[in-house]
Amino acid sequence: MSPEEMANAKAVVSTVASVAATAMLVRSIANDFIPKEFRSYVFESFYDLFRRFSSQFTILIHEFQGPSPNLVFEAVEVYLGTIVNSSTKSIRLGKTENDKGLVIKMDKDEEIIDVFEDVKVTWRMQCRKIESGSQNDEIKDMIAALCSELRCYELSFLKKHKETVLKSYLPYIMERSKVAKEESRAIKLYSNFRNWGSDGMNLEHPMTFDTLAIDEEIKITLIDDLACFVKGKDYYNRIGKAWKRGYLLYGPPGTGKSSLIAAMANHLNYDIYDLDLTEVRSNSNLRSLLLGMSGRSILVIEDIDCSIKLDNREKEEEKENKHNRVTLSGILNFLDGIWSCCGEERIIVVTTNDIDKLDAALLRPGRMDMHIHMSFCRLSAFKQLVFNYLGIRQHDMFAQIGGLLEEVEVTPAEVAGELLKSKNPTISLQGLLEFLENKIAERERLKAETDLTA
Repeated sequence: MSPEEMANAKAVVSTVASVAATAMLVRSIANDFIPKEFRSYVFESFYDLFRRFSSQFTILIHEFQGPSPNLVFEAVEVYLGTIVNSSTKSIRLGKTENDKGLVIKMDKDEEIIDVFEDVKVTWRMQCRKIESGSQNDEIKDMIAALCSELRCYELSFLKKHKETVLKSYLPYIMERSKVAKEESRAIKLYSNFRNWGSDGMNLEHPMTFDTLAIDEEIKITLIDDLACFVKGKDYYNRIGKAWKRGYLLYGPPGTGKSSLIAAMANHLNYDIYDLDLTEVRSNSNLRSLLLGMSGRSILVIEDIDCSIKLDNREKEEEKENKHNRVTLSGILNFLDGIWSCCGEERIIVVTTNDIDKLDAALLRPGRMDMHIHMSFCRLSAFKQLVFNYLGIRQHDMFAQIGGLLEEVEVTPAEVAGELLKSKNPTISLQGLLEFLENKIAERERLKAETDLTA
């Protein structure tokens, strides 16, 4: 350090020490000569005078706006929990049944430094005990019933950045906290057995797209399609369509349709509404269920061809709906009628074992936008299953097993059942190889018997 820099540093230290000493002297004199009832007024006046000449600007964000919770305070609380850094010495941790993991919050009297668009800001948490017997007692009593202290976030920054903070930084916090809350929220599973219920159950299904055993090209296409849907609010508004998307999953049992739905929910962090059509008594009941769904959710109708008998629309017109039951027209209006616009950011997933049994009107774009064939197990799905169950990416038997999978119709569920029999990769894969060979041998035997009787 040069002599000039050393002198400047000493000057700064001397100035700071002088200001601190002056402040201590003023407080000491005030305590000795100013009556207690006037001290608060004097200190506040001194603080106001100091602020006039300060280059800092401060925004106070209180926990309550009158008797109601302050939504800005709640957003800041969530946001600061995502940026805790080395400037913080202590934090608060918590978790409820609606949280995926631990929730981090800023502790009282702590400090967090944040930088937004090259603007440095400082956050501090202030807490004050609620005192009774003062003004606005009714409001304070309401707040005191909820908590024992009033909390306030203090946001400080240079005055010249005031416009950036108010117009850009705080709106950014509101949006970022919304995303953070969604990401940390536990996924709920609802059933219409009790008209969805109030709380639902936490979805504990561990399936993700990383572990899902389906054709790799289908997986990539679906992930891209979901990404476009989530970001498509403006697009759907521009073209005049409800913000929803329909997926039809078809294929034999055991090909992973339910697992794919769970992977979609975990990927998007969407709640699942499992619609059992056998529990729906009428078309009006169906509309009520639709109105009871939240946004950012997946409506699932599994095995639609097996759950109830749906006549095609021509037969419906010939019959009188004496029992006021659910009809195909009711289902179609539910999926794509005017009532389907009551809500947004919804995904509808319909599954079936036999697509040929479904009315063509149910399959058209706008109702089922993407048809996904859940086929028998092939090499790419097999490799994912082996990694899931045995933890290996390669083995000498892969080529031989892959060839057999092209010859025989076997579901991923059947393959998984064989891989579960041993944790030893060689033993497990040998068992699967024998299983596939037996399948082929059984097929050839049945074919030979059929030829003999023909």
